[in-house]
Amino acid sequence: MINILMIEDDPEFAELLSEYLAQYDIKVTNYEDPYLGLSAGVKKFDLAILDLTLPGMDGLEACEEIVRKYDIPVIISSARSDINDKVKALALGADDYLPKPYDPKEMYARITSLLRRYSKSKENGDTLPKSDFETKGDTIYFQGQALSLTPAEFEVLSLLVKHQGITQSREQIINASATMSIDSQGKSLDVIISKIRSKLGDPKRIQAVRGVGYKLV
Repeated sequence: MINILMIEDDPEFAELLSEYLAQYDIKVTNYEDPYLGLSAGVKKFDLAILDLTLPGMDGLEACEEIVRKYDIPVIISSARSDINDKVKALALGADDYLPKPYDPKEMYARITSLLRRYSKSKENGDTLPKSDFETKGDTIYFQGQALSLTPAEFEVLSLLVKHQGITQSREQIINASATMSIDSQGKSLDVIISKIRSKLGDPKRIQAVRGVGYKLV
């Protein structure tokens, strides 16, 4: 069974999602109070789903604490549509951002995809070399130098950095971006990747995986 920590102050929404995921042997434990959720033994969960508008604490704060202390993937589930919220969440280490309202089927797909990637990442973790990349707030550093990135470039590169060495599909990259649409069929993604490569000065650091997506090496 997959155990998920959810911090969501809308009990009806949490119950709806919990009932849907239960059919896939996924147990959701929801806390309306973020402080209770963070003190509930986060490490025993496989994944966290966080709302942003919470009583007494912003969801971004909860995200930052979970990412800093625990090695589990985080999905932001929020009705807040400000692109800055999405950029901040991804910069803090959130793995995905799913704006409300959404179909529970999509959340299920995001959960299984993330857990699959995390499993592969842990298997390869001991063999990955030390990264030349470092993310601090809304800035990414490459070999100690701050990169000047547009919001879209930051979103794409931050995802690749977080999962360095693991191929990210085009759909995964586009879904994690607030500035690209899946309707673009990835054409804008190719342009963004090209610009990032240029700014890195080392085009081989981002490899295209034919028929799948991209990987940071």
